[in-house]
Amino acid sequence: MKSRAATIFFLLPFLGGLLAILLHTAGVLNIPDTRPLTLWLVARWLALAAVGFLVARRSSLTLWIVFNMLVGIELGYDSPQLAMSLKVLSDVFLRLVKTIIAPLVFATLVVGIAGHANLKQVGRMGLKALIYFEVVTTFALFIGLAAINLTHAGQLSPAVLAAARAENNGAEAKALKALASTGPQTAADIILHIFPENIADSVAKGQVLQVVVFAIIFAIGLALTPERSRRVMLDVCESLSEVMFKFTNVVMYLAPLGVGGALAYTVGKFGLGPLLNALLLLLTLYGALIVFVLLVLVPVAVLARLPLRRFVAAVAEPVSIAFATTSSEAALPRAMEAMESIGVPRRIVAFVLPTGYSFNLDGTTLYLSLASVFVAQAAGVPLSFGQQLLMVFTLMLTSKGVAGVPRASLVILLATVASFNLPAWPVFIILGIDALMDMARTAVNVLGNCLASAVVARWEGEFVDDYVAPTVAAEALTLAGH
Repeated sequence: MKSRAATIFFLLPFLGGLLAILLHTAGVLNIPDTRPLTLWLVARWLALAAVGFLVARRSSLTLWIVFNMLVGIELGYDSPQLAMSLKVLSDVFLRLVKTIIAPLVFATLVVGIAGHANLKQVGRMGLKALIYFEVVTTFALFIGLAAINLTHAGQLSPAVLAAARAENNGAEAKALKALASTGPQTAADIILHIFPENIADSVAKGQVLQVVVFAIIFAIGLALTPERSRRVMLDVCESLSEVMFKFTNVVMYLAPLGVGGALAYTVGKFGLGPLLNALLLLLTLYGALIVFVLLVLVPVAVLARLPLRRFVAAVAEPVSIAFATTSSEAALPRAMEAMESIGVPRRIVAFVLPTGYSFNLDGTTLYLSLASVFVAQAAGVPLSFGQQLLMVFTLMLTSKGVAGVPRASLVILLATVASFNLPAWPVFIILGIDALMDMARTAVNVLGNCLASAVVARWEGEFVDDYVAPTVAAEALTLAGH
């Protein structure tokens, strides 16, 4: 109770100072001299120091990201010149993130496809699960596109957009030219661009779709290889996948510095305006996810005749774990137990949930469709509906297998933005709120996969409606009897 009171006490001056800044900037609050503003300045930095002291007592990366986000905003507002020099921190972070793209996408796709080479043994269940995954993620894709085109969260003010274009030396003009050139291209040109001619060149140029195509064909070839040879290469890819997951986690420890530097530069260069765009993007994502749950997942559960109350009660804990940790893998053990407890057979849970972590990323797909179009809107690059679909189709392919890594969607977003010749600087705006967005999209990923296991069980005619999970004591007695 005391810690909560202390947190509220220390946060109030900061919130009051921030409100004063916003009112003063908007012209609502006119400060006659510099003394009250100086007092607010001291109060804000003291409040930040107090928040930093409280955050230091907890080993939470998310809290450190939020704290550095606040420090970056404050520093960008108080000392723009110093803040803009901190752009190097975000640049270093983004460079390290980009190094993850090719090996992570390649390893996760190969393991996700070749690792399930026993789909023939699973039979119809495997085919039904994959069809369900693609249909539901397609709904997520279109809801995300509709939401961002409805709110136009990425449309910056003319002054901010002009300053951004000047700062980035015509990167937007280059992107406009590159995207405009896609109009007269023939279907053959587009198809040829998808397939790699030299995989090393594709990796070097950031052609992520070509890397995906190479990985898929490689995985199919691996799946057709005799077991002994296949096992060796699959072990190598699994090891590479694990290493890249750990590599990603190590790089994400630099996220607080990257976020702080990005927001300090953004506020120092463009003022507080882009923060309103970030807030609108955050609200757009949460609203779109709610719409997706209500208009897609709930009707699916109803059509599958699932016991909604029991299902909601069962998934509450794993979804909460995913929301708090921003990692689907952290929630996997509890999710499997929860689905078994409501009548989904273990063999279906053991197949559908892990497979869904590679192919059924509803929240991530919706987020990526929002974020990619947000980048184009912020850069002032108009995208036709066909170009948006092509971009999001690329994101759907490249996002497979990364649900277990916190903020790995940022890796995929940067890769796709680069492959479509869009500038990377709007990603700085997303960086500041990515942790808050990651919480929601990961929770929806877990919810969607839990629902998928129950739907497939019903589809197979193996869902047990009146299933009563055995108690620990009953299981112990059963084991003792054997």
